Amino acid sequence: MKKTIKFIGLALTIGFVLAGCSAGSAKEEKNEVVKIGVVGANNDVLESVKERLKEDGIDLQLVEFSDYTQPNAVLAEKEIDLNSFQHQIFLDNYNKEHKTELVSIGHTVSAPLGIYSSKIKDVKELKNGAEIAIPNDATNGGRALLLLQSAGLIKVDPAKKQTPTVSDVTENKLGLKITELDASQTARALQDIDVSVINSGMAVDAGFVPAQDAIFLEPVDETSKPYVNIIVAREADKDNKTYNKVVDVYQQEETKKVIEETSKGSSIPAWETFGRN
Repeated sequence: MKKTIKFIGLALTIGFVLAGCSAGSAKEEKNEVVKIGVVGANNDVLESVKERLKEDGIDLQLVEFSDYTQPNAVLAEKEIDLNSFQHQIFLDNYNKEHKTELVSIGHTVSAPLGIYSSKIKDVKELKNGAEIAIPNDATNGGRALLLLQSAGLIKVDPAKKQTPTVSDVTENKLGLKITELDASQTARALQDIDVSVINSGMAVDAGFVPAQDAIFLEPVDETSKPYVNIIVAREADKDNKTYNKVVDVYQQEETKKVIEETSKGSSIPAWETFGRN
Protein backbone atom coordinates (compact mmCIF):
# COMPACT_ATOMS: atom_id res chain seq x y z
CA MET A 1 0.00 0.00 0.00
CA LYS A 2 2.82 2.40 0.87
CA LYS A 3 4.48 1.69 -2.44
CA THR A 4 1.22 2.50 -4.22
CA ILE A 5 0.93 5.82 -2.36
CA LYS A 6 4.53 6.68 -3.16
CA PHE A 7 3.95 5.86 -6.82
CA ILE A 8 0.84 8.04 -6.95
CA GLY A 9 2.76 10.87 -5.25
CA LEU A 10 5.60 10.54 -7.73
CA ALA A 11 3.19 10.52 -10.63
CA LEU A 12 1.50 13.66 -9.35
CA THR A 13 4.87 15.40 -8.90
CA ILE A 14 5.92 14.53 -12.43
CA GLY A 15 2.53 15.66 -13.65
CA PHE A 16 2.91 19.05 -11.95
CA VAL A 17 6.42 19.46 -13.35
CA LEU A 18 5.29 18.61 -16.86
CA ALA A 19 2.31 20.92 -16.50
CA GLY A 20 4.66 23.69 -15.38
CA CYS A 21 6.95 23.08 -18.33
CA SER A 22 3.97 23.01 -20.64
CA ALA A 23 2.72 26.32 -19.23
CA GLY A 24 6.20 27.80 -19.58
CA SER A 25 6.41 26.63 -23.17
CA ALA A 26 3.01 28.06 -23.93
CA LYS A 27 4.10 31.38 -22.43
CA GLU A 28 7.25 31.41 -24.52
CA GLU A 29 5.34 30.54 -27.67
CA LYS A 30 3.06 33.52 -27.02
CA ASN A 31 5.90 35.92 -27.79
CA GLU A 32 5.68 36.67 -31.49
CA VAL A 33 9.06 37.36 -33.06
CA VAL A 34 9.37 40.49 -35.21
CA LYS A 35 12.72 41.10 -36.90
CA ILE A 36 13.51 44.74 -37.65
CA GLY A 37 16.51 45.84 -39.72
CA VAL A 38 18.59 48.77 -38.48
CA VAL A 39 21.76 50.50 -39.64
CA GLY A 40 24.54 51.26 -37.19
CA ALA A 41 25.21 50.26 -33.62
CA ASN A 42 23.39 53.04 -31.75
CA ASN A 43 19.90 51.62 -31.19
CA ASP A 44 18.99 52.73 -27.67
CA VAL A 45 15.58 53.98 -28.81
CA LEU A 46 14.53 50.69 -30.39
CA GLU A 47 15.98 48.76 -27.45
CA SER A 48 13.60 50.75 -25.25
CA VAL A 49 10.70 49.93 -27.57
CA LYS A 50 11.76 46.28 -27.51
CA GLU A 51 11.51 46.14 -23.71
CA ARG A 52 8.02 47.65 -23.68
CA LEU A 53 6.77 45.36 -26.47
CA LYS A 54 7.44 42.33 -24.27
CA GLU A 55 4.32 43.28 -22.30
CA ASP A 56 2.33 42.71 -25.51
CA GLY A 57 3.92 39.33 -26.18
CA ILE A 58 6.13 40.67 -28.98
CA ASP A 59 9.81 39.81 -29.21
CA LEU A 60 11.35 42.62 -31.30
CA GLN A 61 14.71 41.42 -32.60
CA LEU A 62 17.11 44.03 -34.00
CA VAL A 63 19.06 42.93 -37.07
CA GLU A 64 22.05 45.23 -37.63
CA PHE A 65 23.42 46.24 -41.03
CA SER A 66 26.51 48.30 -41.75
CA ASP A 67 25.19 50.34 -44.70
CA TYR A 68 22.02 51.54 -46.41
CA THR A 69 22.09 49.08 -49.31
CA GLN A 70 21.01 45.93 -47.44
CA PRO A 71 17.94 46.42 -45.19
CA ASN A 72 15.42 47.02 -47.98
CA ALA A 73 16.65 44.10 -50.06
CA VAL A 74 16.48 41.77 -47.07
CA LEU A 75 12.99 43.05 -46.18
CA ALA A 76 11.75 42.53 -49.73
CA GLU A 77 13.10 38.95 -49.61
CA LYS A 78 11.12 38.35 -46.37
CA GLU A 79 14.23 37.64 -44.31
CA ILE A 80 13.16 40.35 -41.86
CA ASP A 81 9.73 41.80 -41.09
CA LEU A 82 10.38 45.56 -40.82
CA ASN A 83 13.21 48.05 -41.07
CA SER A 84 13.88 51.43 -39.52
CA PHE A 85 16.74 53.43 -41.00
CA GLN A 86 15.51 55.55 -43.92
CA HIS A 87 13.34 58.48 -44.91
CA GLN A 88 10.52 58.54 -47.45
CA ILE A 89 12.50 59.86 -50.41
CA PHE A 90 15.11 57.13 -49.97
CA LEU A 91 12.37 54.51 -49.87
CA ASP A 92 10.59 55.93 -52.94
CA ASN A 93 13.82 55.90 -54.90
CA TYR A 94 14.62 52.33 -53.79
CA ASN A 95 11.17 51.07 -54.82
CA LYS A 96 11.54 52.73 -58.20
CA GLU A 97 15.00 51.33 -58.88
CA HIS A 98 14.36 47.81 -57.60
CA LYS A 99 10.65 47.47 -58.43
CA THR A 100 9.82 46.57 -54.85
CA GLU A 101 6.66 47.32 -52.90
CA LEU A 102 7.81 48.56 -49.52
CA VAL A 103 5.77 51.12 -47.58
CA SER A 104 6.01 53.34 -44.53
CA ILE A 105 3.76 52.34 -41.62
CA GLY A 106 4.94 54.94 -39.11
CA HIS A 107 7.04 58.05 -38.49
CA THR A 108 9.94 57.83 -36.05
CA VAL A 109 12.28 60.84 -35.87
CA SER A 110 13.44 63.85 -37.79
CA ALA A 111 17.23 63.59 -37.79
CA PRO A 112 18.79 66.68 -39.37
CA LEU A 113 21.70 66.21 -41.74
CA GLY A 114 24.83 68.06 -40.67
CA ILE A 115 28.07 69.50 -41.99
CA TYR A 116 31.08 68.49 -39.88
CA SER A 117 34.75 69.36 -39.82
CA SER A 118 37.85 68.71 -37.74
CA LYS A 119 39.60 71.70 -39.33
CA ILE A 120 37.17 74.62 -39.18
CA LYS A 121 34.43 75.86 -36.84
CA ASP A 122 32.22 77.69 -39.34
CA VAL A 123 31.32 77.12 -43.00
CA LYS A 124 32.40 80.72 -43.63
CA GLU A 125 35.99 79.62 -42.99
CA LEU A 126 36.06 77.39 -46.07
CA LYS A 127 38.70 78.41 -48.58
CA ASN A 128 38.82 78.19 -52.36
CA GLY A 129 39.14 74.62 -53.58
CA ALA A 130 38.21 73.04 -50.26
CA GLU A 131 37.04 69.43 -50.45
CA ILE A 132 33.59 68.36 -49.23
CA ALA A 133 32.40 64.75 -48.90
CA ILE A 134 28.72 63.94 -49.39
CA PRO A 135 26.78 60.63 -49.46
CA ASN A 136 26.78 59.01 -52.90
CA ASP A 137 23.23 57.62 -52.95
CA ALA A 138 20.72 59.60 -54.98
CA THR A 139 18.47 60.77 -52.18
CA ASN A 140 21.00 61.54 -49.44
CA GLY A 141 23.34 63.03 -52.03
CA GLY A 142 20.61 65.37 -53.23
CA ARG A 143 19.73 66.24 -49.67
CA ALA A 144 23.39 67.01 -48.94
CA LEU A 145 23.61 69.36 -51.91
CA LEU A 146 20.49 71.19 -50.75
CA LEU A 147 22.09 71.48 -47.32
CA LEU A 148 25.22 73.01 -48.85
CA GLN A 149 22.93 75.43 -50.65
CA SER A 150 21.19 76.32 -47.36
CA ALA A 151 24.63 77.01 -45.90
CA GLY A 152 25.29 79.46 -48.74
CA LEU A 153 28.11 77.43 -50.28
CA ILE A 154 26.59 76.48 -53.65
CA LYS A 155 23.43 76.82 -55.72
CA VAL A 156 21.63 73.97 -57.45
CA ASP A 157 19.09 73.77 -60.25
CA PRO A 158 15.66 74.31 -58.60
CA ALA A 159 14.03 72.18 -61.31
CA LYS A 160 15.65 69.12 -59.72
CA LYS A 161 13.65 69.74 -56.54
CA GLN A 162 14.80 67.33 -53.79
CA THR A 163 17.08 65.09 -55.80
CA PRO A 164 19.76 67.23 -57.49
CA THR A 165 23.10 65.66 -58.41
CA VAL A 166 26.56 67.18 -58.51
CA SER A 167 26.04 67.93 -62.20
CA ASP A 168 23.08 70.13 -61.21
CA VAL A 169 25.24 72.57 -59.25
CA THR A 170 24.75 75.93 -60.99
CA GLU A 171 26.97 78.08 -58.80
CA ASN A 172 30.13 77.19 -56.87
CA LYS A 173 32.01 80.43 -56.21
CA LEU A 174 34.65 78.81 -54.01
CA GLY A 175 35.33 76.07 -56.53
CA LEU A 176 34.60 73.48 -53.87
CA LYS A 177 35.56 69.92 -54.73
CA ILE A 178 32.54 67.72 -53.98
CA THR A 179 33.50 64.09 -53.40
CA GLU A 180 30.80 61.41 -53.29
CA LEU A 181 31.29 58.57 -50.82
CA ASP A 182 29.18 55.80 -49.35
CA ALA A 183 27.18 57.33 -46.48
CA SER A 184 28.97 55.02 -44.03
CA GLN A 185 32.33 56.52 -45.07
CA THR A 186 31.63 60.25 -44.82
CA ALA A 187 32.46 60.42 -41.10
CA ARG A 188 35.69 58.45 -41.55
CA ALA A 189 36.75 60.79 -44.35
CA LEU A 190 36.98 63.79 -42.00
CA GLN A 191 40.66 63.21 -41.30
CA ASP A 192 41.50 63.56 -44.99
CA ILE A 193 39.20 66.35 -46.20
CA ASP A 194 37.99 69.77 -45.11
CA VAL A 195 34.32 69.10 -44.33
CA SER A 196 31.87 66.25 -44.61
CA VAL A 197 28.10 65.98 -44.80
CA ILE A 198 27.10 63.16 -42.45
CA ASN A 199 23.76 61.52 -41.79
CA SER A 200 22.65 61.87 -38.18
CA GLY A 201 22.84 58.17 -37.33
CA MET A 202 26.32 57.82 -38.80
CA ALA A 203 27.42 60.97 -36.97
CA VAL A 204 26.20 59.59 -33.63
CA ASP A 205 27.97 56.28 -34.28
CA ALA A 206 31.15 58.28 -34.92
CA GLY A 207 30.85 59.93 -31.52
CA PHE A 208 29.30 63.26 -32.55
CA VAL A 209 26.34 65.02 -30.98
CA PRO A 210 24.79 66.62 -34.09
CA ALA A 211 23.15 69.55 -32.29
CA GLN A 212 26.49 70.44 -30.70
CA ASP A 213 29.19 69.29 -33.12
CA ALA A 214 27.85 70.09 -36.59
CA ILE A 215 29.18 73.37 -37.95
CA PHE A 216 25.92 73.68 -39.88
CA LEU A 217 22.74 71.71 -39.22
CA GLU A 218 19.81 71.16 -41.54
CA PRO A 219 16.78 73.31 -40.66
CA VAL A 220 13.64 71.42 -39.57
CA ASP A 221 10.48 72.96 -41.05
CA GLU A 222 7.53 72.13 -43.29
CA THR A 223 9.91 71.05 -46.07
CA SER A 224 11.41 68.37 -43.81
CA LYS A 225 8.63 65.77 -44.04
CA PRO A 226 10.18 63.81 -46.95
CA TYR A 227 13.25 63.35 -44.73
CA VAL A 228 11.40 62.07 -41.67
CA ASN A 229 12.65 58.61 -40.70
CA ILE A 230 10.11 55.82 -40.97
CA ILE A 231 9.33 52.23 -40.02
CA VAL A 232 8.91 50.24 -43.23
CA ALA A 233 7.07 47.01 -44.07
CA ARG A 234 6.17 45.11 -47.19
CA GLU A 235 3.04 46.54 -48.83
CA ALA A 236 1.16 43.29 -48.22
CA ASP A 237 1.85 43.64 -44.49
CA LYS A 238 0.98 47.31 -44.00
CA ASP A 239 -2.13 46.46 -41.96
CA ASN A 240 -0.48 43.70 -39.92
CA LYS A 241 -1.69 44.27 -36.33
CA THR A 242 1.58 43.16 -34.73
CA TYR A 243 3.71 45.40 -36.94
CA ASN A 244 1.42 48.35 -36.28
CA LYS A 245 1.67 47.62 -32.57
CA VAL A 246 5.42 48.20 -32.95
CA VAL A 247 4.58 51.66 -34.33
CA ASP A 248 2.08 52.30 -31.51
CA VAL A 249 4.66 51.52 -28.84
CA TYR A 250 7.35 53.50 -30.65
CA GLN A 251 5.17 56.59 -30.78
CA GLN A 252 4.83 56.91 -27.01
CA GLU A 253 6.01 59.43 -24.43
CA GLU A 254 8.56 56.94 -23.08
CA THR A 255 10.19 56.77 -26.50
CA LYS A 256 10.26 60.55 -26.76
CA LYS A 257 12.23 60.72 -23.51
CA VAL A 258 14.80 58.20 -24.76
CA ILE A 259 15.16 60.11 -28.05
CA GLU A 260 15.81 63.35 -26.17
CA GLU A 261 18.29 61.72 -23.78
CA THR A 262 20.28 59.74 -26.33
CA SER A 263 20.39 62.33 -29.10
CA LYS A 264 20.85 65.31 -26.75
CA GLY A 265 18.24 67.20 -28.75
CA SER A 266 19.67 66.25 -32.15
CA SER A 267 16.64 64.14 -33.14
CA ILE A 268 13.01 65.19 -32.95
CA PRO A 269 9.98 62.88 -32.39
CA ALA A 270 8.43 63.19 -35.85
CA TRP A 271 4.98 61.83 -35.06
CA GLU A 272 4.28 64.89 -32.91
CA THR A 273 4.85 67.20 -35.85
CA PHE A 274 3.84 65.13 -38.87
CA GLY A 275 1.35 62.60 -37.46
CA ARG A 276 1.48 58.82 -37.19
CA ASN A 277 2.43 58.17 -40.82
